[in-house]
Amino acid sequence: MIVKMKFLQISGPETDIDRMCNQYLSRHEMQLESAIAELKTTDNLLPFVEVNPYRGSLARAEQFCGLLTGDKPAPDLSMDKESMMSTLWDIQHEYVEMQEKREILKKQSDDTKESANALEPFRTMNVDLGKVGDYRFLQMRFGRLGLEQYRRLDKYLFQDLKAVFIEGSRNENYVYGGYITANRDKGEVDAVFNSLRFERISLGGNFKGTPEEAWQELKKKQDYMKQQIEELDEKMMKLMNSHAAMLLGAKEQLQELADYFDIRKKAAKISGNEEKSGRYILCGWMGEDDVAKFLQETKDDPNVMVLVEENREKFFGEPPTKLKNPRFFKPFEMFIEMYGLPAADEMDPTMFVALTYTFIFGAMFGDLGQGAVLFAAGGLLYLTKKMNLAGIISIAGLFSMFFGLMFGSVFGFEDVIPALWLKPVEAMTKLPFIGQLNTVFIIAIAFGMALNILVMIFQIMNAAKSHDLENLLFSHNGLAGLVFYAFIVLTVVLYMTGHKTPSNVLLVIFLGVPVLLFLFKEPLGNLVEKNHKKMEVSKGMFLVQGFFELFETMLSYFSNTLSYVRIGAFAVSHAAIMEVVLMLSGAENGSPNLFGVILGNLIVMMLEGLIVGIQVLRLEYYEMFSRFYKGSGRQFKPFNHTKNN
Repeated sequence: MIVKMKFLQISGPETDIDRMCNQYLSRHEMQLESAIAELKTTDNLLPFVEVNPYRGSLARAEQFCGLLTGDKPAPDLSMDKESMMSTLWDIQHEYVEMQEKREILKKQSDDTKESANALEPFRTMNVDLGKVGDYRFLQMRFGRLGLEQYRRLDKYLFQDLKAVFIEGSRNENYVYGGYITANRDKGEVDAVFNSLRFERISLGGNFKGTPEEAWQELKKKQDYMKQQIEELDEKMMKLMNSHAAMLLGAKEQLQELADYFDIRKKAAKISGNEEKSGRYILCGWMGEDDVAKFLQETKDDPNVMVLVEENREKFFGEPPTKLKNPRFFKPFEMFIEMYGLPAADEMDPTMFVALTYTFIFGAMFGDLGQGAVLFAAGGLLYLTKKMNLAGIISIAGLFSMFFGLMFGSVFGFEDVIPALWLKPVEAMTKLPFIGQLNTVFIIAIAFGMALNILVMIFQIMNAAKSHDLENLLFSHNGLAGLVFYAFIVLTVVLYMTGHKTPSNVLLVIFLGVPVLLFLFKEPLGNLVEKNHKKMEVSKGMFLVQGFFELFETMLSYFSNTLSYVRIGAFAVSHAAIMEVVLMLSGAENGSPNLFGVILGNLIVMMLEGLIVGIQVLRLEYYEMFSRFYKGSGRQFKPFNHTKNN
């Protein structure tokens, strides 16, 4: 059902808005609307322009709560706002100080690691790095050569190149090392090595000893800084964990304060003067029951004035839609939200969908054993994960169990229990003109006809509720359509059961008159609604257009009714598929393979269950909803969910 909404205006002293929200409004669900936009007729309205002072502190509290480890204690909500903000600032100051030290150590560690990585390929070289840089008459270059270029280097050295190359390590692509040459020859030697594409590597730093000794020293330094960083991380973790309850409480309270302050974005204010303080104005939608409780709570508070405006939706748009259904039907609201929420002048189809969806699913997937598995698995997921789809599957499983009893089917076995009604594959009925036809097909079509009549009644109720006389009286889904379709159904039923059909006069009246109403729906609607609207097209074009629309209407009646044949088709195909599964698992021989039976049932439950679920949803949306439901409502979005105070 749809919760009836009322439009409220709440006002009071400008400085009292936070107290009012915390003390009263937080207990109820209210969808706030922009007061500036809604109250156009009120003069001197101004927006609130203050910056939310709690968002920065909330971000810090969330950051610190993200650093907590282990089991989290209950939030400490006993601190007042000033103490909470002061403590949070002290923690922030201490945390930032440690974080800055950590960043410096991290930078030094990264630099040390980079230097160690640069030194590593030269660790096998027996040179004193501390002395290399002090040579007066010699220069040494460190770098790498490609393997091919290194082989060519021998040629140059044998040709009396005035340099000595000291090899370090090598890999599959490069040889690392360095060459030494005299200062006077470095130009010529550098040119040769450049021609060999020698890539110079700057080691950096003031190293002492051999590359191996320098590298070992760097690794010790890196390990020491890593230890320092770990100690700082541990200190920060201890800092946060020691204030865990306070931080969790601060996060919760600051979130609340920030949300309340953000209400100002929807509020308006009227500036005051020296004698009178300014006032805030909030407006929005609240459920009828919440309105009564809210008025009762605030009636003795002189600083809170509440004005309830009746029938405001007639002038300022439709109220939002809030659904409220019994727990059994609650999961099926998911299907309604997928299609579109009902408007205020529509019925809530949740219960109708819940009953028809699960009933049709059970008829198409009738099996006592498989239904029990769906019921148990879906129920377990719904109770633990609160998944709406799992709840739907669980309820659908109940109806599968019911039809499994009716069909005498348990995990595909047809001889374990007797059928309380019929067996879909075997049951046949003889009909006049048609001959032998599967009974479940006949029942499915009859069931579809009954549903079509029911949804037309729903359309009439919706049209009456919205005062839409045109669709109420002349639509092919309204009163005229109901008379036309119900009379056809009556005629078919009488003929198929061997009874006398209505006379030609009745056929003309109950079929001909509705057809004329369909054809002239628009001008007749304008007439009853006293809307003297001029016809936009010529009379000839109107008749041609009306003829094709009438043809489409007749076709929709026929195709809509035949769509329900799929209920019987899936009931029969399910039984046939399970026969194949049991045959492949050797059940016909009297010694079924247990693994094959289980695997086959699992595959059928997953694949056919998915297909049946989609097909039933298609019937709901295209064959039923299309006749009576628009789904043009907007979702009710309260600023804050009700707190348990």
